[in-house]
Amino acid sequence: MKTRNRIPVRNGFTLLELLVVLAILGLLYAIVGPQVIRYLSSSRSETASVQVKNVDAALKLLRLDAGRYPTGQEGLQALVTQPPGMTAWRGPYLPGSAALTDPWGNPYRYANPGKHGEIDVYTLGSDNAEGGMGEAKDLGNW
Repeated sequence: MKTRNRIPVRNGFTLLELLVVLAILGLLYAIVGPQVIRYLSSSRSETASVQVKNVDAALKLLRLDAGRYPTGQEGLQALVTQPPGMTAWRGPYLPGSAALTDPWGNPYRYANPGKHGEIDVYTLGSDNAEGGMGEAKDLGNW
C-alpha cells in the first residue's frame, strides 16, 4: 500500500501578512480620510444654501397669496401655520417646522425689513455667530 506525501495545509495568516494589510489600510485612511471629512463638512454649507433658497421661494408664494410677507413677529412659522389675521393664507408652504432649522440645528433667521433686501432669510453657520469663514460663514438669500 502506498502512502501519499501530504502537503501541510496552512489555515490562517502570518503576522507579516497581517502587518502588511494594516499598513496598506493605514495609508488609505491617511490619504482618503481628510478628503472625506472635507467633503462632509462642506455638504452642510451647501445644504443650508439650498434650504435658504427654498424658504425664500416659500415666502414669495406666501406673498403672492396673502399680499404681504410675514411680519418679524409672525416669522417663518407663518410658512407652516396660519398666522392670525392673514385670511388669504393658503399654506402650508413648507412641509413642516423641520424645514425651518439649519443643518447645525439652529432655526433660520428672518428679518422684515431686511438689511440686504426686502426680506432676509439667513443662518449664521456652524458657530451661530455673525461673520466667520468656511463652515462658520453666514449664508442668506442675498
